[in-house]
Amino acid sequence: MDTTRNRLIRILQEHNTSHVSGQYLSEQLGISRAAVWKHMKALEADGYDIDAVPRKGYQVRRSPDKLSKNTLNWQLDTEWIGRKIIFEEELDSTQVLAKSLADQGAVHGTVVLADQQLSGKGTKGRNWHSPAGTGIWMSLIIRPDFGPREAAQLTLAAAVAIARTFHKQGIKAAIKWPNDIYLGDKKLAGILTEMQAEQDYIQHIVLGIGININQTETEIAPDIRQKATSLRIETGKEWNRQELIHLIWKEFEEVYYLYTNKGFQVIRDEWMQYALRLGHRVIATTPSAVFAAVFKGIGEDGELLLENDDGSIQRLYSAELEWKEE
Repeated sequence: MDTTRNRLIRILQEHNTSHVSGQYLSEQLGISRAAVWKHMKALEADGYDIDAVPRKGYQVRRSPDKLSKNTLNWQLDTEWIGRKIIFEEELDSTQVLAKSLADQGAVHGTVVLADQQLSGKGTKGRNWHSPAGTGIWMSLIIRPDFGPREAAQLTLAAAVAIARTFHKQGIKAAIKWPNDIYLGDKKLAGILTEMQAEQDYIQHIVLGIGININQTETEIAPDIRQKATSLRIETGKEWNRQELIHLIWKEFEEVYYLYTNKGFQVIRDEWMQYALRLGHRVIATTPSAVFAAVFKGIGEDGELLLENDDGSIQRLYSAELEWKEE
């Protein structure tokens, strides 16, 4: 059923400037005209505005501004991301479901999305507030050809793809090391990377992405209101989540291609362009120490570079950064 519906959506999309006859759709899909009509009614129930004219056929005049499997397939032009979509109105966590599906053999590029998460997962076991109708909550299953040592670099690449997407929309997003997306001094999005691997082989990586899109200030959880924001708060307007999802997927495919074909250096260079507080003094917290240093970006492997007061450079693979007032 889902495969037929997706093919129907793509045919309608390809002919979006004209009507498509029921007979043509029937022949292309290998189903009866009555079955075509039922699919059209299902699309209408999902919010599609469909013009049905006798002896001319069907034309989609407008797709709904909502998230569903149907709308996520509408105008999808990626090569491999989202060709398999799992969408639920409500999930405990897209990350938990995606990891389970990955263990069961879900294909490369499978995406799990939810309109609302009840127990969204952030880094270091933190919760991610994920109310209905306001954000992008998704997890992407990747089956890479590279080894476990490069997995952290993929997280940096994902941050580049998201920052690049926003910059193309006129939003000056920045990346806080290693992969949080900020607007000004407030967090807009986060990325959680979890991996199943052997010593020299990655079975799968699950990239969890949470982005605050259309929350108002009162819809941001009170305990994080001083340090989190949304696109709507920062720009004063609502955004189409489905369109943003498609743009992010497209950018991630391009960044992934660059990374796997040209290496991490090109990703590093772009990451540095988006780096938050580059050249500024920060407070670094590691498992063994808390100290002040100057943030110098990332190294050739994606490690954090900090300049000490004596001019020496520290290379760290795990640390949290906060700002030092200057």
